[in-house]
Amino acid sequence: MPTRVASAQLNQIIGDFDGNCSRIADAAQQAHLAGAQILVTPELSLTGYPPEDLLLRGSFYDRTSDAMAALVRQSLDWPGLHLVVGHPVSRDGRRYNAASVIHAGQVIGEYHKRELPNYGVFDERRYFESGSQALVFKVGEITFGVVICEDFWFSAAPAAARAAGAQVLLAPNASPYHLDKQHQRMDIVRETVCAQGMSIVLSSLVGGQDELVFDGMSFALNADGKLAAQGRAFEPDLLMVEVDDQGRLSGAIEPQPAFEAQVYSALVLGVRDYLGKNGFPGAIIGLSGGVDSALTLAIAVDAIGADKVRAVMMPSPYTADISWIDARDMAARVGCRYDEIPIERCFEAFLATLEGEFAGREPDTTEENLQARIRGTLLMALSNKFGSIVLTTGNKSEMAVGYSTLYGDLAGGFAVIKDIAKTLVYRLCEYRNSVSPVIPERIITRAPSAELRPDQTDQDSLPPYDQLDGIVRHYMEEDTSIEAIIAAGYPRDAVLKVVRLMRISEYKRRQSPVGIRVTHRAFGRDWRYPITSRFRD
Repeated sequence: MPTRVASAQLNQIIGDFDGNCSRIADAAQQAHLAGAQILVTPELSLTGYPPEDLLLRGSFYDRTSDAMAALVRQSLDWPGLHLVVGHPVSRDGRRYNAASVIHAGQVIGEYHKRELPNYGVFDERRYFESGSQALVFKVGEITFGVVICEDFWFSAAPAAARAAGAQVLLAPNASPYHLDKQHQRMDIVRETVCAQGMSIVLSSLVGGQDELVFDGMSFALNADGKLAAQGRAFEPDLLMVEVDDQGRLSGAIEPQPAFEAQVYSALVLGVRDYLGKNGFPGAIIGLSGGVDSALTLAIAVDAIGADKVRAVMMPSPYTADISWIDARDMAARVGCRYDEIPIERCFEAFLATLEGEFAGREPDTTEENLQARIRGTLLMALSNKFGSIVLTTGNKSEMAVGYSTLYGDLAGGFAVIKDIAKTLVYRLCEYRNSVSPVIPERIITRAPSAELRPDQTDQDSLPPYDQLDGIVRHYMEEDTSIEAIIAAGYPRDAVLKVVRLMRISEYKRRQSPVGIRVTHRAFGRDWRYPITSRFRD
């Protein structure tokens, strides 16, 4: 008689105990009605992931215990169902990242995560101690073992479960998305789990949490490493997996989206959840007629709807006619509110006020930055007055080399494309237009410019973006040495310039808004370089 395992792909909210319990209970009810004997939920599904320093507060564990007790009582409503729930536990002065198996009104087992990640965005050794005991339980003819996320990236915890008799592993998972992460997960599981003769069912978190995005795509692999089932990408799902008497798995396989579709979906989900979970009524975007703000606008409209998005064009004396023409066109295509607020009078007032201080000095980037800061001030005033959040439009290439203005274009609450290199910005624009043509073609094809002085283009100050992005990828994401980057074919002058700009721009990045992470190394928690340093690579 086959055993049916359900994998609940949930979009949880940190600290929303009532809501999180409700989503778990809804999934349990669906699984029970579908004839499942086991329901697996994501890592720390009861609290949301990652709770960070909330895990240092005793009251957080009190609320967790209350929520667990409520779920245990409610499990009587789902006779025959074994519910695997992720939660933190504090006991005798020790804290663990745990998963409990609930059945028929009782907790029949509690597993403590063994491998605690402490790299990149992870900091679990700050909060938890490692467990050492395997947890297995039998349903029908099959013995199931439990491991949690990082446990299956190494062989020790799966081996312990195997030694205790496990044939199929159940893995609550909260692995954040980055480019091509799903292939990496599967390759690791084949090496650490399947190679030991076990199959596995993962339950993956989905949704946005601050800068992190969780992509879902829960999956099941057979012991031969072949994909048996896969859930939907970037949305909640309930994946059903059949387990036969030999431990072989089968189920539906949702296709994995193509590269650009994945990245775009991650950005849309990140915006939707950041605004929705934090209660913002809408978004405001400074629309320049350039490619970065156009992509940001398209993402925002797809995330929360055109009726909640406001685009503001703020032309200066240096704004080209085609910029406001294309901005109007873009706003009309997506159907959002569009306003124009010229900044020339404000700019002249600033210059007049500073005339005595600047006497005898030629105009330079100071006057350029004044325009950006006027725009930032106006956007933040609109945000204050109406409650909508300002979405900044700077990309990763600009963030890397400091091609941005503090309290100007860095002013805002959420940086949508902060981890998107300029070359990828263009690819995402082309992808979005392949779905429906919302971005005017001229925005994509014209030379990028900040339009803060006459006839300005980005390449006046920066290497070509294909060079810049390659250098940033090698140096920042892959920790490649300067000489190795030059040996790879990048011009020495360009490499030295980019590395220098990255070093002196750290103070700007520390003051920039939080933004969505889509690469394996983003500016933020992944990148921890000192501002004050005399080291030169």
